[in-house]
Amino acid sequence: MGSFDVLLDDERTQLDTFVEEYRAGIERTLDGLTEEQARRSLVPSATTPLGLIKHVTWMQRVWFEECVGGTSRHDLGLVRSPDESFRLTADDTIASITAAHREACATARKAVADLPLDTVVTGHRSGPRTLHWVYLQVLRELAQHCGHADILREQVLAEA
Repeated sequence: MGSFDVLLDDERTQLDTFVEEYRAGIERTLDGLTEEQARRSLVPSATTPLGLIKHVTWMQRVWFEECVGGTSRHDLGLVRSPDESFRLTADDTIASITAAHREACATARKAVADLPLDTVVTGHRSGPRTLHWVYLQVLRELAQHCGHADILREQVLAEA
């Protein structure tokens, strides 16, 4: 499907297409990186290339499993805050984080598959949202973090 074809599609197809492009894009930022490079910290925060994928996995679970699905973060086994979601453990690897991201994406697709964009979802702690709003929020965060990941990848590879 070319870019022009997307313009002719309905809004839901456009949103799904852009979300999928950013999901794939953020994973591609790890291509060719070693485990050490993927964990390298180049900024004062906990943000690393691998940590960004871990965070967007958490973020999508929050929006699609908690907000849309209605299951609490606690019951999902998720950390409570965005800052915590960037932190890597000794067991985190490119393979494990990528697999978790793909699983979260598959779960998200299933959660919204039969819901129209005007569906009101009530699982978010700050109140009801439409599914359309959730899509825009996820798209905004994915785009932002893809940019961060691209810059970190560029920095890591410049050091190699």
